[in-house]
Amino acid sequence: MKQRYERRHSRWYEQVLLGLPFQLAVGLAVVAGLPSLERWGWEFWHYLPPVRTNTILACVLAFLAILFTLRRMNRFPGAQVSAYIGPTVSVIYLIAVAVLFFLREEYTRQVLFGSFLMSLAWFYLAFFLGRRYRRLKLAVVPIGRTETLEATPHIELRSLEEPDMGGVRYDGIVADLHADTLSAEWEKFLARCTLNHIPVYHVRQIQEAMIGRVQIKHLTENEYGSLMPSLSYQGVKRCIDLIAALILLPILAPVMLATALAIRLDSPGPALFVQQRMGFRGVPFQVYKFRSMYIDQRGSGFTQGDDDPRITRIGRFIRKCRLDELPQLFNVIKGEMSFIGPRPESMELSEWYERDVAFFSYRHVVRPGISGWAQVEQGYAAEVDGMTTKLQYDFYYIKHFSLWLDVLIAFKTLKTIVTGDGAR
Repeated sequence: MKQRYERRHSRWYEQVLLGLPFQLAVGLAVVAGLPSLERWGWEFWHYLPPVRTNTILACVLAFLAILFTLRRMNRFPGAQVSAYIGPTVSVIYLIAVAVLFFLREEYTRQVLFGSFLMSLAWFYLAFFLGRRYRRLKLAVVPIGRTETLEATPHIELRSLEEPDMGGVRYDGIVADLHADTLSAEWEKFLARCTLNHIPVYHVRQIQEAMIGRVQIKHLTENEYGSLMPSLSYQGVKRCIDLIAALILLPILAPVMLATALAIRLDSPGPALFVQQRMGFRGVPFQVYKFRSMYIDQRGSGFTQGDDDPRITRIGRFIRKCRLDELPQLFNVIKGEMSFIGPRPESMELSEWYERDVAFFSYRHVVRPGISGWAQVEQGYAAEVDGMTTKLQYDFYYIKHFSLWLDVLIAFKTLKTIVTGDGAR
């Protein structure tokens, strides 16, 4: 009897329960419907003055924004979605309230707050109930580079002993499609999987998804077009950066003044540290930071570990809290930097890396950032070996350049600021 290949979660009832339409219909009923019923009664839709319409519309749009943001962030490696549900829901509802306030539109606070609480309950419940279904189950063809793959909390790997799925349903098949030893039997098996709508992934795709890096030694297999960031999003991001920087500058001005005063009282020298660094499209620029080192001590062009004697007492604190980065708001306003992007390196280090690290200059295709994917995933790196890994993270960021990845990096950066992990 011929073996039938079937993809995991492909049956009709699975598609209904796990599909986006079901989540939208039931989720909207819970998040927008229940608070409205509690406040206005069962027939509230028969009379919809502006105050009700504005409130319901805000609840619906907030729910949609949260749903798509969390779904998008869940695609990236290391995205512990459960840790970002609370911040995501809170930020989006705050944005909704701010928009209603600045537009001077009427709304009902009780319903909006009830919707906020229902959103928290809905997304946390959906996460814990659907956790086992969101973990990818992949079958691995044990030939070529697939043997180096290791399972993660988000991806389960099962090695196949023969060209057959053995009656098990998988989310997809992983194979080294460039392996010379891939036999005709395995090629027919992969063709049958494709005909039955079971995705077949090249091993490099899965490696990138698992570790969040683009392997430089395999970069020649990519067309440069696949690493070209979206020009439209670059424009949108520039507008977001400028607006956010102009809003944050007066709010953070007292903190910046206090930091500058503490630096001047702690050690002789200016409060600001100005250094030329390699910027967007390879154009040098002057980066502004609060000084965290003594001015009368010389050393390497990069920080030498956590116990670098050049770091002042106040400098150690502001580095841990990332307060030394605050003057870079002016770089963001001037368009030299973004809030999120590859960290700019000094000219000395850039010239060093250009000689020893292949494709280093390509990281300048996007604006450098105050924080970035490499910073939140790897931390500090100065040596060539560390920079090679950092460059792989930077290439992953450029390849997946999007609002959703920026939001994930922003949340991870806030976590670093609060905990101090990875700061130097």
